[in-house]
Formats: sequence, C-alpha cells, structure tokens
Amino acid sequence: MSAPPSLLAPRVLFPFLFITLIWGSTWIVITGQLGVVPPSWSVAYRFFVGAAAMFAYAAWRRERLTLSGFGWGFAALLGLAQFALNFNFVYRAELHITSGLVAVLFALLIVPNTLLGRIFLKTKVEGRFLLGAGIAIVGVGMMILHEYRAANVGAAEVLIGTALTLCGVLSASASNVMQGSSVAREQSMAVMIAWAMLFGALGDAVFAWATTGPPVIEATPAYLGGVLYLGVVASAVTFPLYFNIIRAVGPGQAAWSSVLIPIIAMGFSTLFEGYRWAPLSIAGGAVALIGLVIAVAKRPDRPSVSGNMVAVPVERDA
Repeated sequence: MSAPPSLLAPRVLFPFLFITLIWGSTWIVITGQLGVVPPSWSVAYRFFVGAAAMFAYAAWRRERLTLSGFGWGFAALLGLAQFALNFNFVYRAELHITSGLVAVLFALLIVPNTLLGRIFLKTKVEGRFLLGAGIAIVGVGMMILHEYRAANVGAAEVLIGTALTLCGVLSASASNVMQGSSVAREQSMAVMIAWAMLFGALGDAVFAWATTGPPVIEATPAYLGGVLYLGVVASAVTFPLYFNIIRAVGPGQAAWSSVLIPIIAMGFSTLFEGYRWAPLSIAGGAVALIGLVIAVAKRPDRPSVSGNMVAVPVERDA
C-alpha cells in the first residue's frame, strides 16, 4: 500500500495554498457585509450565490443533480453545520470583536479537527504532529493576546465575540470531519456541496426572517461585489478544494490553513486598512509557522503520516 500523501505533496499543497490565500482575504470582505444588512441575510445571500454556482458547475459537467441513499440527510446536516451555524456565528462575532481577533481565534480549529478526526475517522497522529500543533497554538495564543489588547472594546464584548467564534469553530470542525466519512465519498463532490449550500442558505434565510424580518439588501457595488466574491470565489471554488484536501490528508492537517489564514488576513489588513504589526503578533506568527514546519516536515527515513487518514484519491470535482 502506498503511503498517504502529506500536506507537502504538490497535488495537496497547491490547492491548500490557494484556498488559504482566498480565505485569508475574506475577513476584510466580511466586514463590509455588516451594517445595513443583518448578518444572517448576508450569510444567506452568500450561499444562495454559492449554491447556484455549484449547480451550474455540476450541470456543465453533465452530472446528475440528485443525491443517493443517505446523501440527502448528509447534505442537510453538512449545510446546517458548515453553511448555516458556522458562518452565522462568525458574522455575528465580528459585531462584537475585530475581524483580526475572530480570524486568529479560528486558528484553534486545528484542535477539534485533530481530536474528532482521531475519534471518528481513526486518523493517525504522530508525536511530531502534536508537538508542531502545540507550538503553533502557543504562537496563535500570542497573536490572540495582541489582538485582544488592540481591540478597543469592553470585556463583555470580547467574551461574547470569543464565545460566538468558538461555536463557529466547533461547527466547522464537525463539517470537516463529516467529509472524511464513507457517506461523503459515495456522493459527487460538486452535487453534494451544491445541495448542502442550498440547504444551508435556506436555513440562513428562515433564521434571518424569523429574527430580523424580511430580506434587506444594500444595492451598492461594494456590497454586491462582496456577495459575489464570497459566494463564488470564497465558497463555490474553495470548498470543493478544501474538502478534497480533508479526504486526502485528514482534517488535522487540513486545519493548518486556519493557522495561516490570520497571518494572511493581517497582511491584507496591512495593505488595505493600515494595520501595523506589533512585536507580539510578529513573534506569534513566527512561532506558529515553526510549529507548521515541525508538524508537516517529512522524516528522511520514512514517510510522514501525522494527522493523516488512509490514502484516498483526490476527486476530480475540484
């Protein structure tokens, strides 16, 4: 049996870097989605657009636009966890704390992904992976401390925003682990994600209408362009790539994107918002990167299996 691919394998690394770059840019765009339009409606619009793009892609590939067996229930649960609960928690968290702090807190995704992957998917975890993850979490903690100090909000707001973000982390982790299941691999990736996004968007819309009233739209180029970017590029393009990475190397290794994303988000903020790097955030980012290198670097004498699953071919849908 051939060794399962590591995160450094080109067919995994290139899409990994792409989605990390795209998702690192979304935090600034999400900030522009808040204000006139209630967060739940912004989430709903994003995934209605994403679902339409996914269905169009599947139709272009001439795939059957239905699911089989337990696929319908699976898609509904995936949509609830990933495209409804996760993003509603994240968008609402940004009403209480800065997008930078939310992004850094989300880096903790590596913890539940690794634990749940081990429990439910029996993924193997080496000591080197745990050592690297522990070092990275120290670095993330340093960045969290800096963002907390820089956030000009009260303690209550920080606690609420942190709690909402961590709820989003757990929701995202649940959906990540679902992607490693046999039920997920029995379905077409594009069709499954299309239905999951549609179910999630419908749930978002019902929740938005019940809690904030009828649909509200901000008919400005910035807002509408943000919806299209988040729906098509940051959802329809990236989620199939990300879920394929999970199937190939496991949710633990895939979650390293969440560690890199806040560093990239801070880079975008430096370019477009005048963000200034503090020594603590620089040191934290460096420590997190050191942890990543330790966790994914291969030993010369045998292939790395840290955080990996049994080898699964990456699907062509991405």
